[in-house]
Amino acid sequence: MAEIIFHHYDASPFSEKVRIVFGIKQLAWRSVVIPNVMPKPLYTPITGGYRRTPSMQIGADVYCDSQCIMRELERRFPTPTLFPDGGEGLHYALAAWTDKVFFMAAVGAIFGHIGDSVPQHFIDDRTQMSGTPFDLARMKAAVPVMHEQLRAHARLIETQLRDGRPYLFGAAPGLADAQVYHVTWWLRTAHSQAADLLDRLPRYRAWNVRMHALGHGTRSEIAGEEALNIARNAIPETLPHADPNEPNGLKPGDRIEVAADDYGRDFVRGELVRSSALDIALLRRDPDLRDSRIAGGWPHRFARGAGGTRGTCARADRADRRSRAARRTRRCGAQARARRIRPRGKHRAPCAPLRPRCRRSADVK
Repeated sequence: MAEIIFHHYDASPFSEKVRIVFGIKQLAWRSVVIPNVMPKPLYTPITGGYRRTPSMQIGADVYCDSQCIMRELERRFPTPTLFPDGGEGLHYALAAWTDKVFFMAAVGAIFGHIGDSVPQHFIDDRTQMSGTPFDLARMKAAVPVMHEQLRAHARLIETQLRDGRPYLFGAAPGLADAQVYHVTWWLRTAHSQAADLLDRLPRYRAWNVRMHALGHGTRSEIAGEEALNIARNAIPETLPHADPNEPNGLKPGDRIEVAADDYGRDFVRGELVRSSALDIALLRRDPDLRDSRIAGGWPHRFARGAGGTRGTCARADRADRRSRAARRTRRCGAQARARRIRPRGKHRAPCAPLRPRCRRSADVK
């Protein structure tokens, strides 16, 4: 079996989610450290333009998105399992909380806290990726309320552990623990004030210590150029498979484009190899990399035919963003009036924390 090559950077919380799975399964893996902002000249040729972090490469097969990576790790290395309690569906579904609501509260608290130290090129990159301004001033004003929200999320973890179990679903660590831990790990490494606040919960604090002790498996470094050479000389392993329940009639051989459905919509073009309700795989033919299959793991993926529709979809995307911006403005204005806060000027920021999704987080992927 070809070795695991993991494309990531050390401060990436979504990469930490996968690294802790490496620790649970005690896997050996090769590390390619990539930039945290564009351009990524040794990364995007492998992914076909997908810019987000992390991805996992095994030979000429590339798995994008942490959820897809963990599914593939469980398939290839089933022991020890990520589902010691058998609740596979719930373990995956938990990401809807951890990767969005919990994580977005952490984004606001961390970037509001470090504020002025965030370099301009990072701000510009995240603004471009999300399609909305990366507003540090607004995040800074929201920090007190983000701390309140983080405390509420941590209390849920404390409650889950109150019967004395060492991990969220029982005696052994599983995917649910990794889903939650990447947010608490990020808080501990980037915002000690928030981490200290949450550590007042004793079971939560002890669980974090146990998770940290799991480690990251066995890591060794590899250069990006070497990873490209491995992809160039390998043969893709992903086999064609038609999904009989595919709602849009997609079938192997179709030319399609795939992108994430939230932010960082960098469309990857290729020939459909296989699809399911949870993932989709494309075959890309790159003149520099021979054939490279990309198994894109977008749980709520956005796929479409590759011929002649991109401009229409781009206009729809822009209209959708304008519509969301208008809804946010109306919602924030209504909240401000309810609290007798003017929605303009220096008093505008307090209306945002009332609903964390009044703005789209730029994430740190």
